[in-house]
Amino acid sequence: MTDLIEYKMLINGNWVKSSDEKTFDSKNPTSGTVWCSVPEATEKDVNRAVEAAYDAFESGPWSRMTPTERGDCLRRLADVLASKSEELGRIETVDTGKMLKETKWQAKYISQFFNFFAGCADKVSGDTLPIDKADLFVFTKREPLGVVAAVVPWNSQLFLVAVKIGPALAAGNTVVLKASEQASAAMLEFGKCIEEAGIPPGVVNIITGHGDPCGKALTSHPKVARISFTGGPVSAKHVVRNSAENFAEVSLELGGKSPFIVFEDADIENAVNCSIAGIFGATGQSCVAGSRAYLHEEIADEFLDKMISQAKNIKIGDPLLDETQMGPLCTREQLKHIKNELDFAVSEGATILTGGQSPKNLSELFFEPTIVSCPNQKLKIVDTELFGPVLTVIKFTDEEEVLKLANDTKHGLAAGIFSSNSARCLRLSKAVKAGIVWVNTYRVVSPIAEFGGFKNSGYGRESGFQAIYDYTRPKTVWMNMSDEPAANPFVMK
Repeated sequence: MTDLIEYKMLINGNWVKSSDEKTFDSKNPTSGTVWCSVPEATEKDVNRAVEAAYDAFESGPWSRMTPTERGDCLRRLADVLASKSEELGRIETVDTGKMLKETKWQAKYISQFFNFFAGCADKVSGDTLPIDKADLFVFTKREPLGVVAAVVPWNSQLFLVAVKIGPALAAGNTVVLKASEQASAAMLEFGKCIEEAGIPPGVVNIITGHGDPCGKALTSHPKVARISFTGGPVSAKHVVRNSAENFAEVSLELGGKSPFIVFEDADIENAVNCSIAGIFGATGQSCVAGSRAYLHEEIADEFLDKMISQAKNIKIGDPLLDETQMGPLCTREQLKHIKNELDFAVSEGATILTGGQSPKNLSELFFEPTIVSCPNQKLKIVDTELFGPVLTVIKFTDEEEVLKLANDTKHGLAAGIFSSNSARCLRLSKAVKAGIVWVNTYRVVSPIAEFGGFKNSGYGRESGFQAIYDYTRPKTVWMNMSDEPAANPFVMK
């Protein structure tokens, strides 16, 4: 990809430039070179997108489709995504630096999410109520909310789009999707799949731009009924404040600092392999990265010997190559943040067991798999999300101690528990304060299973059948079945 690609936004079925024709560049993290330009949406562009979505919801063909017909649209989208997984994955890898092996697999796998929500579309139902009044028939029905603002970060963007717009469309809503300014290309390529699947114009609109004015205008727009946001806590606070302007329903998924707990009776090989996947997979750029390892003192040395050995042998390089196991970080800001936090951790008494540097033979955004031994829980790095390939390690002595350590955090998205004692695993899975708990496995997902966080990791849930109900609101209907006129309201009996 040597020629500069000039992308456009998808608004009301048309590929358009920004209203003032401004753009911003996107760099390939692997090479450090600019490879495409992206429209910088203005407030006017946001309004065009929201109005298009609103019209499609209120009076367009989408509002007249049956749930089964909407499901058919999502099935076609699933088929298109599966057929274009290689192409979509390659674009995402060039734009973000994520491994092609992962991006093309993920692009194909998300087709299952759209198939799942396609099947949910005509399963949404209400209830009849055994009301305590004579001659009244009362029932509830669920109706779509309207325009949904879906805001996704650059990492795992195709997956996050699937768990947001899948249930939103299945329920009958329309969507304005804001792509991350860090890496927008895959979202715009996804827009081509929307077209090919025959989803009507205006049902899905894709805009690109910065938090202000683009994100601010979208999340505060008076015609937006729901906001689904994935990103950082600083931006999330702005989103919540913006929603005061339109009283939109809000769900937030804000990342974490997930504990990875290994007991003395765990299968060490399994735990090490899961830890490698959980912290060095996707170069650690995952909301659920298992970045806080708590190791029982009896097996800590054995675990670390194996972990360090594997970490040192991870092949870092071009994410487009099959032999590469870990690619670059996506942004320069991440690299700076990681280095600063590591330096500060060392000053507080931490010891870098392996890694901690950028490889000399690669471009600046590459960083070695890093393991840091921390003398105690009070070090800042233990509860700071780095969004990179850095694992902190603390030893523990018993179940009670490690539970306190695991829950001593402002985050609460995910946790991993490794033990052959099923009773212990059940106790801890109940007691640990996290929205996702993996036992003797890590970083697995399914369209059937919902996920979301506790505490500063956000609120609301995505994926699973329940998600479609979150994109609807109940309406209660009262029907009088009596032929008699209503009683005189001023005569009380």
